[in-house]
Amino acid sequence: MKTLALKGLDQSKVELVVQTPNPDPISWANTIRKFNGIGSDIIITYGAPVTLAAIREVDNIPIVFVDVYGPVEAGVTRSMAAPGRNLTGVSSKVPMITLIKAANDIKHIKSLGILYNGREIGSVIQLKEIRRLAAQMGFSVVELNVSSANMLDSALGTLTSSDVDFIYAAESTLVTRSLEKVIFRARDHGIPVISHVPEAADKGALVTLEINTYEQGQLAGECVSAILQGKKQGQIPVATPKKVDLVINLKAAKLLDLNVPIQVLNISTKIVK
Repeated sequence: MKTLALKGLDQSKVELVVQTPNPDPISWANTIRKFNGIGSDIIITYGAPVTLAAIREVDNIPIVFVDVYGPVEAGVTRSMAAPGRNLTGVSSKVPMITLIKAANDIKHIKSLGILYNGREIGSVIQLKEIRRLAAQMGFSVVELNVSSANMLDSALGTLTSSDVDFIYAAESTLVTRSLEKVIFRARDHGIPVISHVPEAADKGALVTLEINTYEQGQLAGECVSAILQGKKQGQIPVATPKKVDLVINLKAAKLLDLNVPIQVLNISTKIVK
């Protein structure tokens, strides 16, 4: 909204209707249908699942997506340069290898546990990237598909009783909402958590590689402004994050009795003390 206001499109000229649906496909689809029914000029979606729901439900209304990890891999866009269809937006993809190497430099990874949601494409893409890195770097992967709240406790029990060196919390609505629980349960068993989820380090994760959520909002505002000024959304390149923080949580390291090498601290952009 601040970005739009700077371009002369404040709330006196743009009506913003906000909905927070339940984290399930029916609620996502119903919300998009509501926006369609009230004659929205633009629909802004947050995350891959609701963006895909919008693609299915809407033909002509421009869609601006935010925080989609790997828009091309997720089947959201045809390419980053020319997304096509009736949409454009902001990618949240950052290099998985940067996160995994930083964790490995703190504690050698022999086995990595992953909490993911097989129903959310961003989560599945991250799982595939970790599998590829595991094959290259020589560590094993313990995969737990958490697609409902009832499955989380069981998955955590499995991972904390396994011989995993880290737990990776993949992008998913359920895992993100329960992140503090995941971190505390893992810490009780001496297992550090790593993630790409924004603000995960502030909640106790040891290493995170995070996009800047404020920047994502600014970039989305730029897309909306361009569309309102007449530019075709399918021709607006997908924006990629420029502000990415490698965050090291020294408080978590101390609680886990882990030493963070100086070379890891040197490449970090943010340290939680």
